[in-house]
Amino acid sequence: MGVEADQETGKGSPEIPLKTSLFRYNSPLVQIILIGFVCFCCPGMFNALSGMGGGGQVDDTAANNANTALYTTFAVFGVLGGGIYNILGPQLTLLCGCSTYVLYAGSFLYYNHYQSQVFAIIAGAFLGIGAGLLWAAQGAIMTSYPPHDRKGTYISLFWSIFNLGGVIGGLIPFAMNYHRITASSVNDGTYIGFMVFMSIGTILSLSILHPSRVVRDDGSRCTNMKYSSVAIESRAILKLFLDWRMLLIVPASWASNFFYSYQFNNVNGALFNLRTRGLNNVFYWGAQMIGSVLIGYIMDFSFKSRRARGLLGVAVVAVLGTAIWGGGLAKQLDYNRSDVDNKRIRLLDFKDGSDFAGPFVLYFSYGLLDAMFQSMVYWVIGALADDTEILSRFSGFYKGVQSAGAAVAWQIDSHKVPFVNELATNWGLMTVSYPLLVLLIIRAVKDDDEEVEGRTKEGAAIPGIH
Repeated sequence: MGVEADQETGKGSPEIPLKTSLFRYNSPLVQIILIGFVCFCCPGMFNALSGMGGGGQVDDTAANNANTALYTTFAVFGVLGGGIYNILGPQLTLLCGCSTYVLYAGSFLYYNHYQSQVFAIIAGAFLGIGAGLLWAAQGAIMTSYPPHDRKGTYISLFWSIFNLGGVIGGLIPFAMNYHRITASSVNDGTYIGFMVFMSIGTILSLSILHPSRVVRDDGSRCTNMKYSSVAIESRAILKLFLDWRMLLIVPASWASNFFYSYQFNNVNGALFNLRTRGLNNVFYWGAQMIGSVLIGYIMDFSFKSRRARGLLGVAVVAVLGTAIWGGGLAKQLDYNRSDVDNKRIRLLDFKDGSDFAGPFVLYFSYGLLDAMFQSMVYWVIGALADDTEILSRFSGFYKGVQSAGAAVAWQIDSHKVPFVNELATNWGLMTVSYPLLVLLIIRAVKDDDEEVEGRTKEGAAIPGIH
C-alpha cells in the first residue's frame, strides 16, 4: 500500500494521501524552495550583475560580447539541457551549471584590472553551457514537482525566492559604491560579493533530490524513470522541433529575454548614475517578486476552469504589457543613443526627486512585466504535462529558443541600433506571442475533469494497470 507498494514503477497510489508534514525533505514544496535558493545565489546574482548595465563597466562592449557568447551557447545547451538532465539527474546537472556562474563573475573582476575582453567572452561561453543545464533542471523541477492544480502558486514561490537574489544582489553594488557617485565602474568588492553567493549556490545544488524520490501529498511521484539514455533523449529532443505545441511557444520564448539588453543597458545603464543603477535593480527584481505572486494567483485561483484561468492570465499580461511598453515609448522619445554616447544627458541620482521618479517607475514596471510574462509562459508549459521527463525537455526547448533570442538582442545592441527601434522590436515580439498562447491554451490545456477522464481511458490512473 502507499508509496512503498509500488517501488518498482516509481508510482505511489494516488488514492492514499501521505499523512506527513508538508515540509518533509522529499516534498515538492521543500524541493521548490531549495531550487529557488540555488537560483537566488547563481542566476539571481547574475541578474543583479547584468542589470547594472555593461556588467558594472562604463563601456558596455565587453558585457555585450560576453552576453552574446553566453546566449549563443545557452541556445544550444538550453535545448539539450532537458535530455542531459534526464541522463545525469538534478544534482550533477545543477552542480556543473552553477559552477560556471562563479567563473563569469570572476572574469569581470579580471576585466576591472586588465581591460581584456577575452576572458569575459570565454567565461560567457562557458556560462551559456552551464546556464542551459541549470535552467533545464530548474524548469523540470518547477513545472513537474507541484500538484497540477497549484503550479501557478509554486512557480510564483520559486520566482519570488529566485528574484530575492536580484534584490540582495542589487544592494551589493549600491552599498559598495554609494560614495563613488562619479565612478565609471564598480569596485572589486562588488564582484567578489557576487562570487561568494554563487559559490554557496553551487554547493546548495547538491541538496536537490532526483524526481523519482520526490513524493507528492497524494502519494504519486514525479516520474517513473530513474535515468534515461543518450539515444532516447536525442530522439525526443528532435521531435520537439515538429511538436506544434512547442512551435506555438517559440515567439513567447524568443521574446522573453530579448528585452534585457534594452532595459539594462539603454534604460538603467543610460539614464542613471552607478550607485542608482544598483538601487534600481533592488526594485526591478523586487517588482518581479510582486508580479510572480499576482500572476500565480490568477493562474491558480481566478476560475474553476484551468483553461479559463490560463486565458485570463494571458489577457492580463497582454493589457499590462501594452500599457508598460507604451509608457516606455513615451520616455524613449526624450533621448536617443547619440545623446547617451556623447554624454548630452545628465545621469539621474536617486536623490533627484521628481526627475528620478518617472524613469524609476518605468524601470520598476519593466521588472513587474518580465515576471508576469515568464511565469505565465511557465504555467502554460507546466499545464501541458505532469511528468518530469517530458517537462524537462519542454523547459529546455523554451530556454534554448529564449537564449537564441537573447544572443541576437545583445548583438543588436552592440551594433548601436537606435533605442526606439529596439523598444519597438521588444513590444512587437511580446504582442505577437499573446494570440499564439491563447490558441495553445484552447487546444492543449485540459480542465481537471477532462484530464482525469483522459487518464482513466488510458489506464494511467487505475492501480495495477501499467
